[in-house]
Amino acid sequence: MTDSIADQLQQASKGLLFLSESDAPFEVIQWPAQGELTPPKLLQLTGHPPDAPVELRTVDDFFAIATVEEDWHDQDERETVQRFHNLVSILKQNLSQLQVYRVGSIDIDVYIVGVTDGGELVGLSTKLVET
Repeated sequence: MTDSIADQLQQASKGLLFLSESDAPFEVIQWPAQGELTPPKLLQLTGHPPDAPVELRTVDDFFAIATVEEDWHDQDERETVQRFHNLVSILKQNLSQLQVYRVGSIDIDVYIVGVTDGGELVGLSTKLVET
């Protein structure tokens, strides 16, 4: 089942870019069962230094700007908003303990991670630039 979740995330995120001062694609991430994912454990899994700053966000907060349809959006932008809604829906329907981890400052690595029924950690990663 984990593969199908990863496949769904791969398909749903294909071609989507998360907008910040740089526009970055999403990559599917998958780690074996780890127990509860804590910020120190995430830093270890991702190869960041143990003292790297980690900020936690909810999935809704993180995707808020990408999932709001504005009156001025053209058809392509409306379709992109719907694709982000679909991506968030897949994350929420298939993963428990869903959390967004923002690692670093200015050049930020983002990990959107949840737990499958089998205990594996699955989600997406992307990058943000915020100056």
